[in-house]
Amino acid sequence: MATALSSFRYADGLVVVGISVCTAFLCEGISWILIYRTSTYKSLRSSIDKASKKLESMKSTSSFAAATAGAAVGAPASSSKKPSSRAKKMDRVETSLKESTRDLSLSKFKSGAVVAAVLFVVFGLLNSLFEGRAVAKLPFSPIPLVLKMSHRGLPGTDPTDCSMVFLYFLCSISIRTNLQKFLGFSPPRGAAGAGLLPMPDPKTS
Repeated sequence: MATALSSFRYADGLVVVGISVCTAFLCEGISWILIYRTSTYKSLRSSIDKASKKLESMKSTSSFAAATAGAAVGAPASSSKKPSSRAKKMDRVETSLKESTRDLSLSKFKSGAVVAAVLFVVFGLLNSLFEGRAVAKLPFSPIPLVLKMSHRGLPGTDPTDCSMVFLYFLCSISIRTNLQKFLGFSPPRGAAGAGLLPMPDPKTS
């Protein structure tokens, strides 16, 4: 009987994880309908992939040429024009990459708003179901900064009690990220650091 009650204690945590998984699939489905299947997204992603690969190739070639030029002390003056021309080409590729990354980020606004609304509704539902209840047990006592979130809204002083907010947060940042990689929806390498509001290029201002 005690064993059954002990296993049932973690049913709330399993429900939160299960809802998080279903929400991640739902959000990726919405993103696929609104973004990933469109020709605009595919074109921008292809442009970013090509530009990032070309830029990496140019940087590796440039570093090799710089090392070679450094070894040749008595190089003719005409050879100094080559690095300048190479730098201009790299600058054009970087500008193209930044523009494509910006356009890709802006194209995600529509699905981002819908996904945010879905996550807000799901969070409100979970909060109403598990408010003031520990849904899981942590295997350690977290540091004070983490404890503020993991024990948020819970009665008692047991630091290993885990709130729904903390578990849902962990699931949200882990499940959807890995799901995107599995489905092939993760951002291109050249756009990995781009957010919804990318920083403007100082060279264009």
